[in-house]
Amino acid sequence: MPKTTENTIIYAMTDNFMIINDPSLSGNERLAALRKTGKNRDLSQNTGEINNHIHTIYSYSPYTPSMAAYKAWESGLKAAGSVDHDSIAAADEMLESCAVLGIGGCAGFEVRVSFKKDAFGKASVFSARKLNNPDSEGIAYMTVQGIPRSFIQSAALFLAPIREERLKRTKAMAVSANALLREADIQEIDFEKDIYRCSKYNEGGEITERHLLAAIAGTIINKYGKGPRLTDGLKQKFDVTIPPKISSLLCDPDNPHYLYDLLGVLKSDILPLIFIQPDEKECISAQTVTSFADSICAIPSYAYLGDVGESPTGDKKAEKFEDDFIDELFVELSRLKYKAVTYMPPRNTRDQLLNVQQLCRKHGFMEISGVDINSSRQSFNCPEVLNDESRHLIDTTWALIAHERLASVDRRYGLFSADNPLASLGLKDRLAAFAFFGKKLDLNNPGESAAQIAIEIDKGNLNWRNV
Repeated sequence: MPKTTENTIIYAMTDNFMIINDPSLSGNERLAALRKTGKNRDLSQNTGEINNHIHTIYSYSPYTPSMAAYKAWESGLKAAGSVDHDSIAAADEMLESCAVLGIGGCAGFEVRVSFKKDAFGKASVFSARKLNNPDSEGIAYMTVQGIPRSFIQSAALFLAPIREERLKRTKAMAVSANALLREADIQEIDFEKDIYRCSKYNEGGEITERHLLAAIAGTIINKYGKGPRLTDGLKQKFDVTIPPKISSLLCDPDNPHYLYDLLGVLKSDILPLIFIQPDEKECISAQTVTSFADSICAIPSYAYLGDVGESPTGDKKAEKFEDDFIDELFVELSRLKYKAVTYMPPRNTRDQLLNVQQLCRKHGFMEISGVDINSSRQSFNCPEVLNDESRHLIDTTWALIAHERLASVDRRYGLFSADNPLASLGLKDRLAAFAFFGKKLDLNNPGESAAQIAIEIDKGNLNWRNV
């Protein structure tokens, strides 16, 4: 497996390479630089891995879409996809970057939705339960994936009011944060300068809690510097007890991932002090989102979390989520017209994975996998998908890519379209066929090759059953 430098923010290479990850430039400028970098990795080092859940600068991440694609390619992945919070702004650049690099590409968005009402508009049994969201009861994360390119703008318009509502709430939390900082004798943050200008909100991106926490982290670092004074200050001023492993990282001023390690602590221990619960203008009903996804021929997916032991990103405490009522939840997902469940093999035990997979088969849900990259410390690799119990997720990724590209030719070729020439097949066979189509794409020219594959599908010339 190729070795990679984890902190690409300070990746000291060529000028073109630095341009690729420059958030101040346009996507077209970054793509032009990407085309000039050259490909110097031994292609025999492809891992066969995939990752459909990479965050970019359009929500919170150290990576532009071009850099996210490059890091995935550099790590030996065969396919990569962007999924930003409340934003589809990364999509065009991500898809084009993957094509430049010759890997499969897909794009979607992640959004929080309400499960608080049942089919009759009354309080549901899930309204007082934590589903997959550590911050809120009755509110769940979901993704909308495989969005055809012709509907990217429609998705952006759909998300605009959600982004506006979240912006209002984040501003209100910044006021609470400043009260906390004043009491600790730490300089307050300036929302416009320290948060808004550091985001991509004016380009269709989202401002998340991590943007707010990064601003808080900056002013804490300005007060104490990096090292033991900072960990002592967090204890004295905010009564934060930092685990020894994280404390040792924060006591190292040369730690290249310092900001992201500190963010994990702040998300776990400071955010609850200032958090304002979102309302149902921001977290709209799950059925509204699944209906919208269906209208644009995209795939609405519930994001399974499961009971958490040790969090791989360091920002979630051990806590119970869906596992105690998962059978009941899957019945509700069917009622709400979900088409898929997305999950992250590194986060779950083998027993959790096998149970989710069995429930997906029982309820007819596609399985989509990825690891939510939003920190420079995280690896782009996900070797767990190569395990026997998860290897089928590679094929479902190729099916997802084929769906997106074929539905971009004509929505009737969508994986779940009633007009699909293969609609009479069961889901297992349809996924196998679409995985075959995905692997036949010319990854440098996926749009053109998808159009040709669509013609061959209509003619019945593609014998996917013999694969």
